Amino acid sequence: MINSNKPVYGIGFKGNDYPSYDGEKQLKEYSLWCGMLYRCTEKHWASRPTYTGTTCSENFKSYTFFYEWCNKQIGFNNRDENGRGWPLDKDLLTRGNKGYSEDTCCFVPQKLNALIVNRSAARGEYPVGVYWNTGNRRYIAKCSRGASKQTHLGSFDTPQEAFLAYKTFKEALIKEVANEYKEMLDSRVYEALMNYEVNEND
Repeated sequence: MINSNKPVYGIGFKGNDYPSYDGEKQLKEYSLWCGMLYRCTEKHWASRPTYTGTTCSENFKSYTFFYEWCNKQIGFNNRDENGRGWPLDKDLLTRGNKGYSEDTCCFVPQKLNALIVNRSAARGEYPVGVYWNTGNRRYIAKCSRGASKQTHLGSFDTPQEAFLAYKTFKEALIKEVANEYKEMLDSRVYEALMNYEVNEND
């Protein structure tokens, strides 16, 4: 039995309005809420530095508010072709956003979420999507289409040329996948995806 008065991760309060389990497994609302709160802790930041400084709104500290908010959102109850629920996203609507809130969060299919996730922690010295080929001493551009499938986009004389090839391909790919899900997406999410711009530091 979860103590509803004890702060969850020292941040959030569960309250007694909604359950955390359905009798067999953790409810999706509670799982998302706990995951969000954990990403706002120094313990998580220690292993995932890109999350350092992440916060959540006062409203989102309340499980009652978060539960009700989730059930009003387009995409919350959707599942992808593999049966997976859509992830909670905090920085598609506002690029670089560090705060989880009712105004900045949305639900996005895993396929799209994987395309827009920031890879800066593992990017290396070159722009995103660009690699140095020691064999032919040229810069190559590659882009994942999901499920670790890499598309080779060519070899180039400069990292800037390679990045431009990556940027052009990636932005077109995001629009393509967004249109696959168009009828299921929140209109704000669809608009953000259609206007999404890839930058070197992603």
